[in-house]
Amino acid sequence: MPQTAIRAVYMRGGTSRAIMFRAEDLPADPKQRDAIFALAIGSPDPGKRQLDGLGGGISSLSKIAIIGKPSRPDADVDYTFGQVAVDAPIVQYKANCGNISSAVGPFAVDEGLVDASGDTATVRIHNTNTSKVIVARFSLDGGKAAVDGDFVLQGVAGTGSPIRLAFLDPGGAGTGKLLPTGNARDVLDVPGLGKIEVSFVDAANPVVFVSAKDVGLQGTELPADLEADAAMIARFEEIRVASAVRMGIVKTADEARTKVRNMPQVGILSTPRDNPMLSGKILPASDVHITVRSISAGQPHRASPLTGAMCLASAMRIPGTIAAQLARLPEDPNADLMIGHPSGRLPVAARVTGGATPHVEEAVVYRTARRLMEGSVLVPTRRLVAA
Repeated sequence: MPQTAIRAVYMRGGTSRAIMFRAEDLPADPKQRDAIFALAIGSPDPGKRQLDGLGGGISSLSKIAIIGKPSRPDADVDYTFGQVAVDAPIVQYKANCGNISSAVGPFAVDEGLVDASGDTATVRIHNTNTSKVIVARFSLDGGKAAVDGDFVLQGVAGTGSPIRLAFLDPGGAGTGKLLPTGNARDVLDVPGLGKIEVSFVDAANPVVFVSAKDVGLQGTELPADLEADAAMIARFEEIRVASAVRMGIVKTADEARTKVRNMPQVGILSTPRDNPMLSGKILPASDVHITVRSISAGQPHRASPLTGAMCLASAMRIPGTIAAQLARLPEDPNADLMIGHPSGRLPVAARVTGGATPHVEEAVVYRTARRLMEGSVLVPTRRLVAA
């Protein structure tokens, strides 16, 4: 046959989309799996459009997920996330995606991998990328994951049924430590920028946070404006590469450039200010506690990566970080934190204890998800065999 069919579901999770696979339908050989994922998504594409696959030419639309039987007793399913590089034959597994995590519970219920009845379902998800457990709670409609609801997720048109995601003990998900260097703030020597202050934080995913003014920005630039500045994009990449080495994610800068291109995320922070949005409207400064522009897999994000937002919320609660310095925190230490981003604002809760030796007990966010297509994804057989 000219093409090989593999059972799959195409889903939106939060502000991202992914092809969802059941582990039992995939070959055991990791190289064959990666070949399937790259061909299905349409990578590598030097033109960065992924027209020959289901990707969309940007990092938030170039993702896959593998769902299978649990490998630990405190989980209902195992979930592995894969970030497929747009322009290179690379599938990266060193980090999780919070947005796609929101699609895992509904997928597991709708596929019959988890028994559910009544009005709500609770699915305990073991994310194999980080060895962390995520608890998803959502409504059911006729035994399936509910879709209709009045929850507004900024960055996604319309409304949907909310999914509560609790990331348990998210610290050290990528590096083993909440503060990878042991410090709330460090100095990083970046080619083209010199020495700048940064905060390395790893909660749900590793992120390097830097003040917008230290990289020559206001902090409210829209993604298209950032993308149009090639020198600025190169500067962000230098920050990411240098941070990957300092955080212990990789041993060398070359490894960060060629093998681990999606870690850490880069968070460009500023104090709350009137925030232009992609919709053309202005998000008032009074509606948020901090403003962020996120760089994920080398690209300015249209909203905020969910794991990056959880890491930012945690950082805002850790004394001494750049995030804590720039944020206008609410008086209630348990209140939700409102993060301003190009698509609007995102409420996140982070419970941090320990004072001088901080510990993040959990981070909680709300998303929506929807099953978009189901059936089989087709990949060219000869190219798959050649891989």
